[in-house]
Amino acid sequence: MDSPSTATVTARSLVDGLVAAGVQEVVLCPGSRSAPLAYAVHAADAAGLLRLHVRIDERSAGFTALGMGRVTGRPAVLVTTSGTAVANLMPAVLEAHHAGVPLLVMSADRPERLRGTWANQTSDLQPGLFGPAVRWSRDVTAAAEPAWGSLVAEAVAAATSPAGPVHLNVGFDHPLVPPDLSWRPAAAPGRPASPGPTAPPPLAHALPQLLPLGARTVVVAGDGAGPDARALAEAAGWPLLAEPTSGSRGGPCRISGYRLLLNGPLGRAVERVVVFGRPTLSRPVTQLLARPDLVLVVVGRGAHLAGAPGRAAQSVPGRVGVDSREDGGWLDAWRHAGREAAEAIEAVLGESRAADGLAGYDVAREVTAATGPDVGLVLAASNPIRDVDLAAGDVAARFAIANRGLSGIDGTVSTAVGASLAMGPVRVLVGDLALLHDSNALLLGPGEPAPALQVVVVNDGGGGIFGLLEHGEDRFAAAYERVFGTPQRVDLQALCAAHGVRQTTVSDITGLSRALATSPSPGIEVVEVPVRRDRERKLAERLAAAVAR
Repeated sequence: MDSPSTATVTARSLVDGLVAAGVQEVVLCPGSRSAPLAYAVHAADAAGLLRLHVRIDERSAGFTALGMGRVTGRPAVLVTTSGTAVANLMPAVLEAHHAGVPLLVMSADRPERLRGTWANQTSDLQPGLFGPAVRWSRDVTAAAEPAWGSLVAEAVAAATSPAGPVHLNVGFDHPLVPPDLSWRPAAAPGRPASPGPTAPPPLAHALPQLLPLGARTVVVAGDGAGPDARALAEAAGWPLLAEPTSGSRGGPCRISGYRLLLNGPLGRAVERVVVFGRPTLSRPVTQLLARPDLVLVVVGRGAHLAGAPGRAAQSVPGRVGVDSREDGGWLDAWRHAGREAAEAIEAVLGESRAADGLAGYDVAREVTAATGPDVGLVLAASNPIRDVDLAAGDVAARFAIANRGLSGIDGTVSTAVGASLAMGPVRVLVGDLALLHDSNALLLGPGEPAPALQVVVVNDGGGGIFGLLEHGEDRFAAAYERVFGTPQRVDLQALCAAHGVRQTTVSDITGLSRALATSPSPGIEVVEVPVRRDRERKLAERLAAAVAR
């Protein structure tokens, strides 16, 4: 029997290193130059030492791995061939960088001697392609003797502390195929044969820095804030302004309709803001953080966000706490205003449903209410997450995430697929453009591990979010629909049928509630909810006016 080539020996050593480092998920995009890695990962999958997921679209693969890393706190591995395959990972890498999500890109390359020689599918830009977006990068050439396991361990460590993407680029020379398929990697000592999902690492519990009472304070919980934001608000008796993906959206201090209240007397009376996570969802919160007249305290992972450009913030890298509680008048005023805001929002939405049918706000509220602690929730970064923020109540889902690092709609469904593969049933709320932008997420090959995923699509025939901004004003009407509204007439039922995906169309609350009544089952199901885009701006204006009364 022939001896394995240097390429095969290197690939097998790298995969042994992945197993030893505790990697559980590998997403592979087929290619010739990455064949040594493909064979080795396939063998590890067959031995039950990790799970392999095969995708034809690198962008979808990137976000699938991103979703896995987001909900587990461990890096999934992306394996690609050389050339444009690697470049298609850039959106996921950028999101991972800005959102602090662990991710390991392992790209195959031609040998260094072929760069700059017109060799096919070879770019001298591939090493270091991601630039400062990755925490760590190495460009290496396959060889029989180096300690590849140590290199993999270094890559995994770099991807998790601090969390973010890393890139290992490996040049493979021919022959690229193994002598046969008999090789099996060795299980790491003490490692279970069948990996299972792991929860994100717990927060550190160092002694907190105590904050003084007295100032009229609100707690802003942005994306990824975690439970500490809610704990502080409840300990101090401060209003909690919590985004849907904060991990803090619940409890007696949470304020409904807060983004509309910030423009009123209570918002103007704020003297101090304590910020957790990454608050990027609404302009009123951004304007609040930019105010020069208040004290800004930025806590934990978000401590690198110095508030608004040009102003200082007190940075607390660890934890904060209080040694007593406010008298209650400040919180009571916010809670009363929040209850009135919720009632006003419900009244306007009820009138709107009776006249024009469901709106995105209705869908957001139903999806959030139906998603309990046994199901994860993924929200598209455009209107869906904002609709949940305004119209929905507490978030009780197992986890609630969105790609808010750069707030793109690309890869939303793939992110949800990855989250489900890693952690179980998931429901994802998207608009029609987000689904179409990532429709390759629906493409799963026969025998591939299947997520338990329900995709709820608010289909308004285009993009609605720009209509809520300045672009939706009447003076821009002649240009708006084509260059911002991006109208589309895709038959989503036919699209789903082409992918072998279950599809249901619902048009009222009863039908929607019925579709959301059970947890997502294995496979992908799409629930389409048609809504009218031409009323979204006026409905938003009515909601703002009702809360302001």
